[in-house]
Parts: sequence; C-alpha cells; structure tokens
Amino acid sequence: MLKFLLPVIMLIKLSYNWKLVQFSLGVLSLLIGLNCFHNIDMYFLGFNLGLDYISFLLIYLSVWVMFMVIMASQRVKDTGNFIPSFIFVNLILLLSLMLSFCSLNYLLFYISFEISLIPTLILILGWGYQPERVQAGIYMLFYTLTLSLPLLISLLYIFYSGGSLIMNISDLVSLDNFGVSIWYFSSIMAFLVKLPMYMFHLWLPKAHVEAPVAGSMILAGVLLKLGGYGLIRVLPMFQKVSMMYSWLWISLSLFGAVLVSLLCLRQVDMKALIAYSSVVHMSMVLCGLIIFSFWGLMGSVVVMIGHGLCSSGLFCLANMVYERLGSRSLMVSKGLLNFMPSMGLWWFLLSVGNMAAPPSLNLVGEVSLIMGLISWSSLSMVVLAFLSFFSASYTLYMYSLSQHGVFFNALYSCSPGNMREYYVLFLHWFPLNFLILNLNLISGMNMCLKSKPMGLNS
Repeated sequence: MLKFLLPVIMLIKLSYNWKLVQFSLGVLSLLIGLNCFHNIDMYFLGFNLGLDYISFLLIYLSVWVMFMVIMASQRVKDTGNFIPSFIFVNLILLLSLMLSFCSLNYLLFYISFEISLIPTLILILGWGYQPERVQAGIYMLFYTLTLSLPLLISLLYIFYSGGSLIMNISDLVSLDNFGVSIWYFSSIMAFLVKLPMYMFHLWLPKAHVEAPVAGSMILAGVLLKLGGYGLIRVLPMFQKVSMMYSWLWISLSLFGAVLVSLLCLRQVDMKALIAYSSVVHMSMVLCGLIIFSFWGLMGSVVVMIGHGLCSSGLFCLANMVYERLGSRSLMVSKGLLNFMPSMGLWWFLLSVGNMAAPPSLNLVGEVSLIMGLISWSSLSMVVLAFLSFFSASYTLYMYSLSQHGVFFNALYSCSPGNMREYYVLFLHWFPLNFLILNLNLISGMNMCLKSKPMGLNS
C-alpha cells in the first residue's frame, strides 16, 4: 500500500512545479489501475493499511479526480494565485483521502477522515470567489465537527470494551437496547452529515457555491463518498440495531430526496442545482447501504463511482461558463448553444449521465438500488417512481434553460473551448459510460462479498 502513498508524499516536495505534478498524477492513476489483479478479499496488507475491492475503486477515483482537478484549475496557474500553496493543499487532501480509504484501523480512519476537512476548508477560504465563502466554510466545519465528536467517543468506548479497533474484528459489547441505540446513533451521525443525508445537507450547497472549481470537483467527486465508505465499515458492528432503525433512515432519505428534487426545479444557480442533485443521489446510496443486501451494497458503490465522475464533470462545465460570463445564473447564461456551441454536446452527455440514462454507470447502480429497495418494501415503489421522474425533470430543466433561449449579450460572439477543457470533460465522460462494459466490476463486488463485509445473511 505504501507504493501508492509514497509517490503522493514525494510530489508534495515538488508542489512548485505545476506540469510535473499534473503529469505525475496521471501516471500514478494509470499505475493504480494496473494493480487491479487480485482475487482475494484483502491485499497490500501492512502498517494497519490494506485494500479490498471497494477501497481500491475509491482510491482510484480519488487520484483520477485529483488529476482532473489540476487540469481544470488552469486559471489559478494563469493568474499566479499562490500556485505552490494550491498544489500543496490539494496533495495533502489526496493523501488524507487515500489514507482514509485504505485504513484498517477505525482510529486511523477517523483521524484521516477529519484531516481531509482542513485542506477542503483552506481551498474554500483561500481560493473561493465570494465574501460569503467564510460563512460556507464555517457551516461545513461545524456541521462536520459537531457530529464527529460522538463518533470518537464511540470508537474509544469500543476499544475500551473490546480491546481492538481493527475493522471486521471489533465488535460492540452486549448492552441493553437503549445503550446500543445511543452508540449506534453516535457512530453513524458523522457519516450521515458527510454523505449528506437530508436535514444534514445545508452545508453542502453553500460550500459548493463558494468553493473554487477544485473544491467543488473534489467535494462532489470524492469527499461525499467518505460518508458512504464510513457506513460500509461501521454498520456491520451494529447490524441488529441498524435493522431496527432502517425504516427511519429510508423514510427520511426517500421523502427528503423528493423534496430536494422539487427544490432543484426552483434553482437559478448552476452550482447550487448540481449540489442539490448530489443530495438526491446520496440519499439513494444511504438507502442501499442501510438495508443490508447484496443489491443495495453493489448499487451504492456503483452509484458512488458514477456520481463522482458525473457530478465532477458538471461542476467543471459550470466553471467554464463562469470563467467566460462571470455568472452562474441560469437567467443570465441562457442560450449557451449560440455562445459555446462546441460545449453543447458535453452538457448533453453529462446531463444524460446525471439522470441515470443508458449507458452510464448511474443506470446500473440505480437499477440495483431500486431492486434492493423494492425487495425491502414494495411501498417504496411509489416514492421511487416520483424520484425517478423528478430526477429527469430537474436535469432537463438545467440543460434546456442553459442551452436554449436568447444569449444575453450586446455583441454577437462565440467562445469555443480549448483542448485542455475538452480533454478534462472526456476523462469524466469516458469511464462513466464505458466501465459498464467491464463485467469484472460486478464480479469483483461478488468476490468482495464472499466474506460478507456487510453482515449479509446467507
């Protein structure tokens, strides 16, 4: 595992060289992709670090998205806006994410989970656009930290009572129902905020709107997946009590997703609309994880990967519009087909992926999630029908309102994109639509589930 971490540590020393860091991250993502050859449950073990199939996918996604973040942030380099500091913060964030996904110790996972908050906050405060970025950073900081402290207390209690914090070995001691429920809620609330679940999501649109393109891409692409990954690792300890409360989380998530979908139809800010759509996708992921089924886990992981690519690409497109027009408002930036005709195809392709249309990864994941939820309760079919309809509605609303209409400009002008922007968008779209051809994605999940990491019943 150290052969993945050491290159990132070495790149931190070279943070003054933009092109070298960008090229090195591309090579590192290629090398990580070539390491998917295992047919065992855990590999690269050592130093309380190790990988299974889910960890591998999320580490690969982290390096891939960070590679595209450096390419999409060319404006930071062109304006000379603290270039070494910008690369340093991004590499520290990547290192903390990789440590989070490969940790086999709950305490190490908690520390790296919290460390990732600091570079994200620095990105928002240091390279954000509006004065309101201070309020957005404080929102994110306090939402995350307030409910992370009970998780630390819960982990220390588990270590005191069980003597170990190694994943899949630690177990909660026998308590009465009330005591187990307290530790259950204490342990998962931090991940529900990070996911984020409906009612704990208010920090997300603010952080996205005020963050630079690098902050938005890494926040939507990887940081939200920390919440889902944490639930995958923590929920097996609380399987029995979690099944008692599964109705609560699924009800809140599904009805909250419908309400947020309606809220998306009233947004006029591109980044706010894409951020709220992330809440909808992550609500489905939470439902899949909480029902303890193969379909739910497989669908959640696939949706996390697909959403990380699709949402990051949409934020990248919104930033390209903002750099040219100086506004993210759908009222001002209408008629983009006239102003940026070559970008219309990319808006369409990524919007199609966002509404889970074929052949994107989101389609496979959402079909699996829908099957898992309907098998858990047939009543969820009604809410899922509304959710699927509104998901397509707000995506088409965003696409049609931004691309059609009369462009608000006194001059007839056209602004084609450059090669770098097309390359970044292609690197988002290609894996999103072509990984569906790789059936090893599902068979690998099958191998991963042989040891029943989610506590599945045979």
